[in-house]
Amino acid sequence: MAKATGMHVYGEIKLFAGSGCRDLAQEISDYLAVPLSGYDRVEFPNENIFVRLHGSVRGQDVYLIQSMGPPVHRNLMELLIMLDCLKRDSAGRITAVIPYMAYARSDKKDQPRVPITARLVADMIEVAGADRYITIDLHAGQIQGFFSIPGDVLTAFHMLSDHFLGLELDNAVVASTDLGFAKKGRNFAAKLRLPLAFVEKRRTGDEARAKAYTVIGEVEGKDVILVDDEVLTAGSACEAAAIVREHGAHDVYLSFTHAVLVQEAVARLRETGFKEIVTTNTLPIPPEKRLPNMTILSVASLLGEVILRAHEGRSVGELFNE
Repeated sequence: MAKATGMHVYGEIKLFAGSGCRDLAQEISDYLAVPLSGYDRVEFPNENIFVRLHGSVRGQDVYLIQSMGPPVHRNLMELLIMLDCLKRDSAGRITAVIPYMAYARSDKKDQPRVPITARLVADMIEVAGADRYITIDLHAGQIQGFFSIPGDVLTAFHMLSDHFLGLELDNAVVASTDLGFAKKGRNFAAKLRLPLAFVEKRRTGDEARAKAYTVIGEVEGKDVILVDDEVLTAGSACEAAAIVREHGAHDVYLSFTHAVLVQEAVARLRETGFKEIVTTNTLPIPPEKRLPNMTILSVASLLGEVILRAHEGRSVGELFNE
């Protein structure tokens, strides 16, 4: 457990927990030995959200912890309203701590007449009053450039890869679930000192989404660790598992940061029979979405330590030997 002490340029740490990740926020609070500050949240019959702080944050170093998981628009709007409220109460500095950022896949104009919604979300967070932001494993690195305010983009890579190091899998291969995740997959394989493979996906004809077709690399007779940044419907992950098994893989593991797990995802993951599913709590995972073979690693100490270092003006890169 860490503890923030003493006065700093922005005053004391104030922590606020949004509705999107209250349990994680409480873990961060416990790590820092800083209580969560209170506020009233009311949702009127017309679905308008109203908040009122229990105490002043004037001149304080405020950290608002809010993930943008389902219900996405309610959580996003709550984040913006809270930021505006904190700004209007004259907080010294406001940091939006967003373990999972929604719309991160809408990061480019890859077809005619479409928006770049990730940029829009970044603009809204700034306009609402955030001075800084902290997030984990953005879908694409260029999203950092959508923000004009400084921020810390963290990764769960180290805790996820350390978990697999502890399993001591000596006859394994790391495989990215698609070529778009190839670079991060390569880093994962390098950390584990394992070979790397890729599951190739293509979209043909009028198919609504890409489907897994083949494996680039050798997986026959090996355990396979499939890696991705997030799992929504689990379609890609389960298709990738089927493809590597068709190519002779033995046990198949799945590793990802953000457990969105919408629609039929849990049923698919259960039926696919992964040896182990390893993820984090950037989004709340209720009991009905937890499987016996699922390991959930907490990002609370990572976020807590970064909040403390940001508050004290110390390097965050040193956490990762950077």
